[in-house]
Amino acid sequence: MVMIKKQIVSKNKLRIMFKRLILIVIVFQFTACAELQQVVNQLPNGGITNSQIASGLKEALDKGITDKVSLLAVKDGFYKNKLVKIVLPSELQKVDNTLRKIGLSKVADEGLKVLNRAAENAVGEAIPIFVNAIKGMTFTDARNILLGNKNAATTYLKNKTNSALYQKFKPIISASFKKVGADKIWNNLITKYNNLPLTNNVNPDLTDYVTGQALKGVYTMVEVEENEIRTKVSSRNTDLLRKVFALQDK
Repeated sequence: MVMIKKQIVSKNKLRIMFKRLILIVIVFQFTACAELQQVVNQLPNGGITNSQIASGLKEALDKGITDKVSLLAVKDGFYKNKLVKIVLPSELQKVDNTLRKIGLSKVADEGLKVLNRAAENAVGEAIPIFVNAIKGMTFTDARNILLGNKNAATTYLKNKTNSALYQKFKPIISASFKKVGADKIWNNLITKYNNLPLTNNVNPDLTDYVTGQALKGVYTMVEVEENEIRTKVSSRNTDLLRKVFALQDK
């Protein structure tokens, strides 16, 4: 009798365990189907492959470089662009202000212009480095960028290229300073300032400063283009761009 009761209890336990197992499977299947449906809903035109996503992101970055970064490499590309124009470092702002107050605005303007010219000369070296970074993009990189924050592509490029660009830019900017006589202009400008009464002498590393500002300007323009592609459907001027970026619109 006791044995029969034990068998009944065991069968009941098995039934309960089996029901729980079935319930878990059903919940898992429902959740999986819901997630799968969500993914499917995000895929326009019947779906999109990892390869297409990667190609679309590469096309978008190429577009950003072609449409925006290349514009920085021309005369006044920095100097007349309010977003990226290089101004004096904070410790030299007083030099600029003081010179303008005493009627030397032309000298101050020339000093700013040569800083920007040096950056414009260097930007052409950015294109091949960006191209290599884009070619090295993996499927995972592309998906993370596509579904990442609004400047994910720019951040990716910055992480991949910043060091190499700095090494390329700095000697070009240094050579540009010498070529256009920037070293003489700045020596003249700073000497005039240092000779004024009640001023402290300044002697910043302008080559390093302009290199950093040039890099900042490059990434700023990439981000501008990325933002346009992400937010303006009209900026997606190919079928692939429209199809890929439709994913992040969901």
